Amino acid sequence: MHPLVERKLLLTRRFFFGRGATGLGLAALASLLDRGTPHSGARARRVIYLFQHGGPSQLDLFDYKPKLTERRGVELPESVRMGQRLTGMTAFQSTFPTAPSLFRFSQYGQSGAWLSELLPFTAKSADRLAIIRSMHTEAINHDPAVTFLQTGFQLAGRPSIGSWIAYGLGSESRDLPAFVVMVSQGVGGTQALADRQWGSGFLPTHYQGVKFRSDADPVLYLSNPAGYSQTARRRFLDDLGKLNELKLGEYQDPEIAARIAQYEMAFRMQASVPGLTDLSSEPESTFALYGPDARQPGTYASNCILARRLAERGVRFIQLFHRGWDQHGNLPREIAGQCRQTDQPTAALLEDLDRRGLLESTLVVWGGEFGRTVYSQGALAADNYGRDHHPRCFTMWVAGGGIKGGVTHGETDDFSYNIVRDPVDVHDLHATILHCLGVDHTKLTYKFQGRHHRLTDVHGKVVRGLAG
Repeated sequence: MHPLVERKLLLTRRFFFGRGATGLGLAALASLLDRGTPHSGARARRVIYLFQHGGPSQLDLFDYKPKLTERRGVELPESVRMGQRLTGMTAFQSTFPTAPSLFRFSQYGQSGAWLSELLPFTAKSADRLAIIRSMHTEAINHDPAVTFLQTGFQLAGRPSIGSWIAYGLGSESRDLPAFVVMVSQGVGGTQALADRQWGSGFLPTHYQGVKFRSDADPVLYLSNPAGYSQTARRRFLDDLGKLNELKLGEYQDPEIAARIAQYEMAFRMQASVPGLTDLSSEPESTFALYGPDARQPGTYASNCILARRLAERGVRFIQLFHRGWDQHGNLPREIAGQCRQTDQPTAALLEDLDRRGLLESTLVVWGGEFGRTVYSQGALAADNYGRDHHPRCFTMWVAGGGIKGGVTHGETDDFSYNIVRDPVDVHDLHATILHCLGVDHTKLTYKFQGRHHRLTDVHGKVVRGLAG
């Protein structure tokens, strides 16, 4: 393309409005480097979000329903289902046999919280947890449900919660991004998990999550190419930065400011990330605490150790996605396997944070995108059943910074099918997370396409029964 033609194409409506806003580009760059302070006194300074991808069964883990035992195999009453929308996997099922959990439940801690035998390690932390039995969502299939939990909208393209928090609070670390993501695979099936789930949407790309990998370079292109020295890379970035600053001054485009900041962050990460991900300095007691998988890179247990190390180094939002909870069939065996992989590391993370004085300032969130049905998907066997997706009620828990421990919030009916007390929707959860960080969810906004957007849109209320 001829340079004059290219120049004309750059003179867009966005360009003219950008030039009209004096100093917009420099202001954008300043905002990328320091986003300011919380709106009110914060109890938490960071979040570790343990996302259990696929939809863990609340009936087999947290929501104890002893009366179901006498109804095993009995048709679920229509008065309970009330014409609820079903997925394509059970919409044509002729019967809906009630499937009580095969696992024993007991009460733990001074709070007397009911937890399944599948969670013996988490049970020891019962008095640290605020268990939300009355979560509900709008989506019934995985992708829109995960998108809703991550962004507050079912349609793709909005900023993720980690991006919102990075935008609102920035990072406490100069050498690491504000938002880091890790993914592990469990024993069950694999649902698709798109990178956009930790994307920045219409926020500057500086705020998107940075995915850490378990093989080769923890972050793509972290190492210099063969024969290319660190000194040469520094000279290259200095020259590139000068060119980008010229463009920033001319076009006032915040994305150019984001690019400058990202190049500098990537350079600093070359020094900080290798030491972060090298667990050889951890004592043997750490690996014993987190369990048998802790030494294997890429496992949930190993990622939990990295989450603690990231929290120590000032990363604002750390998200672990663990896949394999989509148990439509053979649920008893598969959920037991999932819990063997996740229960001990999850409890260890809480204990480790507490020992190091970090739990008071770290909000830990555990949960998936929806729950599972009380009726069996397909045939109900004596020792086997499956469960379909269930958005009407499911369980999550929160612990740490700003949360009242030893609390069970909300209640479902005798079938764990409908909420009967204190419902909590996705926007309420987001508002409460932000509240613990000292952020008023109604004030954390970003103007895009003529409207001030926020994570909770026009919804959401802080759940006072959870937050202090």
